[in-house]
Amino acid sequence: MADAIEEHHGVPVLVCDADGVQIATVQDALDQLIGMAFQGAEVVAVPAARLDDRFFDLSTGFAGDMLQKFSAYRLRLVVLGDIGHHLSASAALPDLVREANRGRDVWFLPDLDALAARLA
Repeated sequence: MADAIEEHHGVPVLVCDADGVQIATVQDALDQLIGMAFQGAEVVAVPAARLDDRFFDLSTGFAGDMLQKFSAYRLRLVVLGDIGHHLSASAALPDLVREANRGRDVWFLPDLDALAARLA
């Protein structure tokens, strides 16, 4: 399945394929995610497997830079999938995930069904 825009409860979501291009830099996020989202999406749902491990190591600054780009372009980001191994390896990441999931702009969710439920 290729990356495609799907509607979930009236919200256009760019649903990214787990086998797509690895997102290893902010430029990758701009080219592969944000650029595609500008075809009509409000939310980008990217599988955690597509994100380089540095995204989950907050000391690298990659996650912060990427989240800032999404905010600047007024797009919401949803990271889909199990990130348990990243959570257990970090003191700061669980706090980020907990706070993000309380908000509206960035969510860490297990799957598309959970995203659809949040958008309902």
